[in-house]
Amino acid sequence: MIIPKNPKDKINFQKLNVNSYIELAFIAPVRYENLNLCKFPKPNELNVVEIYIQKAEKNAKFFKLYVKAWGKDMEVIIFNPTNFHFSNFKAQSKLFVQVRVEHTFGKLRLLQPKIIHEVGKIIPVYKTVVAQKSVMGLMSEYLSVKNLEDEGLPTIYAKNLHDLHNPLQANYDDALKNTLKALKFAEIYIFLKRLNSKKQHFKASALLKGDEQDFVKNLPFSLTSEQKKAITDIKSDLLKQVAARRVIMGDVGSGKTVVIFAAVMMAFPKRAVLMAPTTILAKQIFNEAKRLLPSYVRSVLVTSGDKDVDLENADFIIGTHVLLYRKLPKCDLVMIDEQHRFGTAQRDAIHKLVSESKEHPHFLQFSATPIPRTMSLIHSSLVNYSFIKQTPYKKDIDTYIIGKSDFGKMLWHVENEMKEGRQTIVIYPLVEESEAYNYQSIDEGRAFWEKRYENVYITHGKDKNKEAVLEEFNQKGAILLATTVVEVGISLPKLSTIVIVGAEYLGLATLHQLRGRVSRNGLKGYCYLYTNTLKNERLLEFANTKNGFDIAELDLKYRQSGDLLDGISQHGAQFKWFSLKDDKAIVLEAQKLIM
Repeated sequence: MIIPKNPKDKINFQKLNVNSYIELAFIAPVRYENLNLCKFPKPNELNVVEIYIQKAEKNAKFFKLYVKAWGKDMEVIIFNPTNFHFSNFKAQSKLFVQVRVEHTFGKLRLLQPKIIHEVGKIIPVYKTVVAQKSVMGLMSEYLSVKNLEDEGLPTIYAKNLHDLHNPLQANYDDALKNTLKALKFAEIYIFLKRLNSKKQHFKASALLKGDEQDFVKNLPFSLTSEQKKAITDIKSDLLKQVAARRVIMGDVGSGKTVVIFAAVMMAFPKRAVLMAPTTILAKQIFNEAKRLLPSYVRSVLVTSGDKDVDLENADFIIGTHVLLYRKLPKCDLVMIDEQHRFGTAQRDAIHKLVSESKEHPHFLQFSATPIPRTMSLIHSSLVNYSFIKQTPYKKDIDTYIIGKSDFGKMLWHVENEMKEGRQTIVIYPLVEESEAYNYQSIDEGRAFWEKRYENVYITHGKDKNKEAVLEEFNQKGAILLATTVVEVGISLPKLSTIVIVGAEYLGLATLHQLRGRVSRNGLKGYCYLYTNTLKNERLLEFANTKNGFDIAELDLKYRQSGDLLDGISQHGAQFKWFSLKDDKAIVLEAQKLIM
């Protein structure tokens, strides 16, 4: 950490938002200024020369002078001269100036000379909220190889950064290229150190020694190796005296629910609670719990209409955000499904749910929205990660990009699927008409479907009865018209086809979530991306990419890394030098120094 040597420096460091020598070092110059004397005139460029003023006329913009190095008498032109110029450019004065040389009408003239005092140097030029002279003063006073090394920067990077600010050669592009890795390393190193400082360790409210092995053995299916690995990771956490903080990240349909149940068994006879983002998902998990968990594990469901549920005698409490506003009995394991789907106020309440006392419950988060590998490496400084990339059964989904000319062929497919008792969802970008979109809304498109087919259901985010509609559609429906409300992991076992209208407006992670609604139980699946831009490169790559973790990397390719960090980490970081896409190896290198 920098300790300013005077009040002025302290103010400048605050303006620059700099607290360490490393942070000071990665404020890179934007260019170099070569202040070496020019032996020969360079027309139309800046030249540094020593001049001798032969004649100066008051209130004129012309000065006659002699350039020593060139052995020439020349004219200098100053546009809008001020008293400063007349007091400095006096007859018989000798000065060093930086000046542009102009070649016109067969002779050279000098334009707008600037007096300089550091001749023979290459000066880094900074563009910051602090004046150039002040920034240079800070660099000179505080930036040394030793100071950078003392903050943990490897010697080679410390020297690289020091050289960037103290150039020996005038080629800025080469200097920046040679120092780029050091800038990347310094930036991510500081970020990881900050994250690491936020990682708090709290005593666990209980060691959870329950046995999940009999539960796993009695399942009517076999677990994948990655499900087993995630369960092993959790078991290791729950046996420690430090409260666990782990994210279990699984692709769509990878079987995270059974991992949740294994965690419940590890906690038993202590109490576990799970919060899900929607009522329909909470009910789905509750029904699965009743089917798969041993009968002696008392599972209860809490939704907005459930006020008299006995929580004190429950072993496993499943609910929506209403749990945040109920008085819960002591729970030693708190689990959240898709935490990023909860609002800021709800996330704050979740934090209180796990941190009201000095002893904290173990905390597990489950997500079906994979993030890029480099991002998970970065945030492993804050939480631990487990990944489930395999699915219990092969997901066989064909993805097609279609336009108006393909609509009839798509309808023919939908009708054939209906004859086989299978279902279709059509996702519209909006509920009502909008000039901002070149696609129909649900309100505009519904007449076509309702006149043509039976058992057409409609729902959207603002529909108060959406969960009842989804449940009825599951049992009786043929076609569902909806917005992205169906993105969350509801199970529709008869759903074979999804049509996404205006697909180019949706993020790749959302498209993958929507596509994952089909083929939930090994059923052959079909995804149609309806678009007016058939040659959309992003959609073409998405159509040929099935794995959610590969989709996350693809999403990164088409988005700013800062956007992704803002959405997932809540830290608002946006890197200037470091690249989430390209610099995984640099993260690993930085982690070795920090961990």
